[in-house]
Amino acid sequence: MENLLQRITFDQRVLYGKPVIRGLRISVETILELLAKGASNQEVLEDYPELEPEDIQAALSYAQYLVAGEVVLERMPV
Repeated sequence: MENLLQRITFDQRVLYGKPVIRGLRISVETILELLAKGASNQEVLEDYPELEPEDIQAALSYAQYLVAGEVVLERMPV
């Protein structure tokens, strides 16, 4: 996973420091949004030809890493 996470970069000059893929102007958020809306990996790669399959996996791994570190507070029942 660590190798994948090296594909995620942060630079204040690129999308105001949001996590992006390999310094490109493609944010992790964009990739996750497309996948959440039902796009396949292949569709994402077709829409963004500069991406590699490992970039999509890196975005997913980054999201999992963030969620794994989340502090869960007691939640009120709905």
